[in-house]
Amino acid sequence: MTGAESGSTSGAPLAGKAFERAIAAIDAANRDDPNTLMIDGVERPKELAHAELMSDWVRRLDPGADEPQLLAARAHHLRRWTLPRSSYPDGRLGYLRWRTALKARHAEEVGQILQDCGCGDEVIDRVQRIIRKDGLATDPAVQAHEDALCLTFLETQFGELASKLGDDRTVDVVRKTLAKMSPQGREEALRLPLDPSERSLVAQAMEVG
Repeated sequence: MTGAESGSTSGAPLAGKAFERAIAAIDAANRDDPNTLMIDGVERPKELAHAELMSDWVRRLDPGADEPQLLAARAHHLRRWTLPRSSYPDGRLGYLRWRTALKARHAEEVGQILQDCGCGDEVIDRVQRIIRKDGLATDPAVQAHEDALCLTFLETQFGELASKLGDDRTVDVVRKTLAKMSPQGREEALRLPLDPSERSLVAQAMEVG
């Protein structure tokens, strides 16, 4: 799958240094995250680390990914900590409202960053559509974005999830995650460097799914 196959009309390289400026601005915004994550033994701002991993996964899943895809990957959880889950009611309805609000906020905030960095309206619209996951069922670039999101989640939060929820509930969560992924994404999930118990839970989730 390439940027051309994704249906993007924004595949041409951005003029000047707009892409580099935008990546730097997105990273600067995420660097303020008070939450941290250990990556290869180094403590990093959580959303900055997530953005880097997400970018790597999009490139791996779609070697032909264009600049709007890479910008969307970098900004997928832009300043996520500023709208915590606790700001919405408990339960599934509250969770879904929170997720919808997050996607809208991420798209709005990255739009302003991209405009400030000299990106055109077409690029901004494309990045926002990918972040909102518009056309998930029909747009391969959005599916690659979703696969990368799921793989980043499994790569960084699987152990914490399993210890918190227990095996049965973890299998259910992973099953729902895998259901959103393409066959290519599910194959990559099986290749993740998980410990034997975690790998077993992923395998169980695939069997259940």
